[in-house]
Amino acid sequence: MTVRVLFFSVLRDVAGAEEVPVKLVPGATVADLLGELFTRWPKLQEWDRSLLIAVDQYYAKRDGALHENAEVAIMPPVQGG
Repeated sequence: MTVRVLFFSVLRDVAGAEEVPVKLVPGATVADLLGELFTRWPKLQEWDRSLLIAVDQYYAKRDGALHENAEVAIMPPVQGG
């Protein structure tokens, strides 16, 4: 299955892209996706403890299941100003 990953804020710089398609095995979870992303972009793992993740515009936990064509947003922590 393929999911669409969107990177926000400084994570765009880390990944070098705003959006990428990622192929995963059927039944993959958010944690599986993160493992794939950390393999592609090791510096992204530095943000691991504070990442916010949304699947189809709803915040998701790492054990959340993904589905074909899911939109997964990967965001740094919210910052105030």
